[in-house]
Amino acid sequence: MLVGTNVLVYAHDPRDRPKQARALLVLDRLIDGQRVVLSAQCLSEFFVVVTRRLPEPLAPTEALAQVDRLARACRVFDVTAPVVLEGCRGSVQHGLDLWDALIWAVARLNQVPAVLTEDAPHGRTLEGVRFLNPFTPWFDLALLEDRT
Repeated sequence: MLVGTNVLVYAHDPRDRPKQARALLVLDRLIDGQRVVLSAQCLSEFFVVVTRRLPEPLAPTEALAQVDRLARACRVFDVTAPVVLEGCRGSVQHGLDLWDALIWAVARLNQVPAVLTEDAPHGRTLEGVRFLNPFTPWFDLALLEDRT
């Protein structure tokens, strides 16, 4: 599953303790099961948000350490020219914000079936990529388990 930026950020944002706990649970289960992928875009967005937009921002060195930890623990897909073109197409055809469309494009082009994010309606599927909001009461934690 591709984990969106907001899930990464909530793991470090104490303003909403239930979301923080859920984000940590989701990340731990996916990382332990080696089932998590990220977009390089999400890592860079994470760094900006946790160092500049949180009420108690992380020190840049701590944020860098977290980015490094995530990059080592997860498979990370690059944002390439084909991803940008596909993201632009997704923005035009599906009305997605460009930044969300780029994440969708990374998932679609790399055959990742689901994106965990709160930035799309839970359960929405676009061209084979399903958006799941791990913070809704309808999110099934069993989806995080390895079923091989």
